[in-house]
Amino acid sequence: MKIKKIINNNVVSTLDDFDNELVVMGRGIGFQKHDGDEIDKSRVEKYFSMSNVNASQFEKLVKEIPYEMIKVADEIISYAKRQLHRELNKNVYITVTDHLNFAIERHKNNISFQNDLLWEIKRFYQKEYQIGCKALEIIKEQLGIELLEDEAGFFALHIVNAEMNSEMQKSIKVPGIIKDVVSIVKYYYNLEVDENTLAYERFITHIKFFIQRAVKNEMYPPEDGEFCKIVFEKYQKAYSCAQRIREYIWIKLNYEVPDAEMMYLTIHIERVFGN
Repeated sequence: MKIKKIINNNVVSTLDDFDNELVVMGRGIGFQKHDGDEIDKSRVEKYFSMSNVNASQFEKLVKEIPYEMIKVADEIISYAKRQLHRELNKNVYITVTDHLNFAIERHKNNISFQNDLLWEIKRFYQKEYQIGCKALEIIKEQLGIELLEDEAGFFALHIVNAEMNSEMQKSIKVPGIIKDVVSIVKYYYNLEVDENTLAYERFITHIKFFIQRAVKNEMYPPEDGEFCKIVFEKYQKAYSCAQRIREYIWIKLNYEVPDAEMMYLTIHIERVFGN
């Protein structure tokens, strides 16, 4: 495997067997090397397989960022994958590395950003928030820098974004909209429920994925129309509540909630609030 381009002393690019660009990371892997030289495999610590566009963006990003910071970002992402048991959009390497660099620069200049969505993130994205907290621990341990809790929320949002395979501007809307939808249901029923039950947890999980689909303008697979009508007639109060959510989503996102989505929303509302 030969060096296509030297990005810095610790990062080079190469091509795989299908001519896809790989970004290769390892301490000293590019030191005193030239384009066309063989890569010292004993120095390789990480391969990043991305599209040509993403690889180019990542190359520009890591060119000026300290090697230790790139490794910390990779450790955070690897931890997130293990905790979530899933792959993440490869753009996460760009977004998390960039945010880490930005957060540390702000810390050095005594500039802090308040995360207005922190409460919603902690409540509705608990796994991702815990990953964000772990990110702060890794940063403190590896770089000796202690960031504020707000940053845990920002890192969590980047993970949510990578899970949604969406743009940050879209995913950042989701926690607030989830909060509003839950408030609509609670206000409609004027009822406090046990939030520690499995039914409530499933309700919140369904709402999260429902809002994510709405934000990305994706449609739930269609269901039998007659079956939807049976559900709507059987659970009329829950359906009426779901209609209020449909109206809110239309105003907020210009998204028409389809009947299949309404059916499942009605069922989840009924399970938690209808008894």
